[in-house]
Amino acid sequence: MATMETHLEARHIQNLSEAASLEKHWGYVDRAVPCTNDAGSCAYLDQVYGSHDLTMVYSGIMWAIIGGVLLLWAIGRRVFPSPRADEVASGAIDNERLAKISGRRSRTRRTAVSLIRRYLLPDSARFLFGRTTRLQVLILTVLAGYLLIFSFAGITYQTWITPVKNSPGVYNTRTSLGPWSDRVGVLAYALTPLSVLLSSRDSILSLLTGIPYQSFNFLHRWLGYIIVIQGSLHTIGWSIVEVRLYQPQPTTAQEWIVQLYIIWGVVAQILLLLLFALSTPWGIRLTGYEFFRKAHYVLAMVYIGACWGHWANLQCFLIPGLAIWGLDRAIRYLRSALIHYQYLPNGSMGFRAVHASLTHFPDAEHGDVVRMDFKHPQDPWKVGEHYYLCFTECSIWQSHPFTPLNLPKVENGLVSHSYILRAKKGETKKVAELAAKKLAEAPTATTPLILSGNYGESIVENLTPDANVLCVAGGTGITYVLPVLLGLIEQKEVKDRKVQLVWAVRKKDDIRWVEKELNAIRKAAKAHKIEVHIYVTRETSSKSPSINTDISEKDEMAVKEAGPLSSAGSSIKAVDSNSSLDVQKIGGHGFDRHPDLQKLVMEFVEGTIRGSTTVYASGPGSMISDLRSIVASSNSGAKVWQGNERYDVSLVCDDRLEW
Repeated sequence: MATMETHLEARHIQNLSEAASLEKHWGYVDRAVPCTNDAGSCAYLDQVYGSHDLTMVYSGIMWAIIGGVLLLWAIGRRVFPSPRADEVASGAIDNERLAKISGRRSRTRRTAVSLIRRYLLPDSARFLFGRTTRLQVLILTVLAGYLLIFSFAGITYQTWITPVKNSPGVYNTRTSLGPWSDRVGVLAYALTPLSVLLSSRDSILSLLTGIPYQSFNFLHRWLGYIIVIQGSLHTIGWSIVEVRLYQPQPTTAQEWIVQLYIIWGVVAQILLLLLFALSTPWGIRLTGYEFFRKAHYVLAMVYIGACWGHWANLQCFLIPGLAIWGLDRAIRYLRSALIHYQYLPNGSMGFRAVHASLTHFPDAEHGDVVRMDFKHPQDPWKVGEHYYLCFTECSIWQSHPFTPLNLPKVENGLVSHSYILRAKKGETKKVAELAAKKLAEAPTATTPLILSGNYGESIVENLTPDANVLCVAGGTGITYVLPVLLGLIEQKEVKDRKVQLVWAVRKKDDIRWVEKELNAIRKAAKAHKIEVHIYVTRETSSKSPSINTDISEKDEMAVKEAGPLSSAGSSIKAVDSNSSLDVQKIGGHGFDRHPDLQKLVMEFVEGTIRGSTTVYASGPGSMISDLRSIVASSNSGAKVWQGNERYDVSLVCDDRLEW
């Protein structure tokens, strides 16, 4: 610290030997008072320290606003909670009970939420922000606007020509560029703990708001971009000052660049640019997602360490970032330990991987699909939560998020897990090749797994019996919505409730991934009035008018194949009691034809008898984007205010890996 103050003394021409006292400034070096330099230098120092003090105030206000919003949000969730499914007694719900549940809801709240969905749910400026809602872009805009305004506020923009000590006829040009560069640098430090907080899996933000951690990825990414811009402007600004404006040159620049705190600043800037480059879509495609993820963890902490070396006076912003990062890592390891620390076969306690049985579904054109099933002694998760799976036979350094497709139920002290994955490249391709190899050598095969989790939030916590349910899935996204339906069929039927599954797959054989679960839904479909519509997007219908296919050898499931459709959005035919699974081949030779989600969602909403609608969705990013716009247009705050709950339509989607 003494070295830093010595360098700053020379830079800021402070005369410590003649100082009557030292004036403390939080986040900066002490100031010698009174100032005994020339008038221009003293005025410049007034600007430097005054601007810095305001910067700390602006940073404090920013954090106070963030903390206040989170506090009010947390209080609001407790004071004005949404109706919870577990508040409703199990069993068939009569009309009087449904009316009572609905009556407890705040009409004002539901109207406001419907209005927010209508205008803020669709994607915004997709070419720039990707598949991100207007609400998230609005939050980013507010934060960026605050930072933009207060990057310039409170600074007097002026130039001072001051003499250089012991150099007659040589003058420094001191401008407000220095204080402004300090301003953006301090704001970058102030944003660092927020950036780390937004990236945490075990996030206090999720605890306070109930929002899944993955929903903060967009803000984390763009906050990182803002920090890159701030850090770069800080570096460029001071480089101009020290290399061009301060005299004599090149002596001043040469003495400046070799100072320890400047070297650390250069290191921090290089790391920041490296973090940025690796986090771009191009960087991720070039190096692979897993390399990006691991490198991001390490480089981020080294960057914070370099920031400490550059300006330790601002450790008030760096210590929280390090603490949040360390706590998040520790909790992750603890989660895995709690899952896998079990009794070993020899009777002792120790760490033991689970062994999942493998089922292989070959698909040379689109990528093989692997199903994994196992049972494990543990506490059940909540529907909608996911685990990170590490395939130890492929690599112990990689783990990927997967959502269990089954219900979390404890039977004889064990909880069943079922997952499916499609082989693309990298780790998933290795897993598929491993499964194919093992099953070619033996009729059954297993592979060891290490789990970390459970992560995310319950997606059925607020699903009350008066809500209609539409599940929309694309491909392996079926794992996200299946547990919702499996949970509904274990409850008693609800009068006038509408439930429907729309699943788009590439081939009809893809239905076999989850044949057991579809069998269970089919058996309960009539009692619970569940309609299942499956669209095959890469196959055309055969010439035969209908096909009945055995989905399961033990339990035949009637499958109806529709004829050629005039369009991808042809109306769904009513499913009668003899055919609870409707399969339509709508594809063509060599191209996809997707179901018309606009028509399907609108028909579903208009066909409800009463109550609101919850749309659960998981699939390709384009599907999620379409559903956001469709669901938004289905909402009407005015009609909800008038008591028509049909136009209170919410979307619960899994966009965990969207960039």
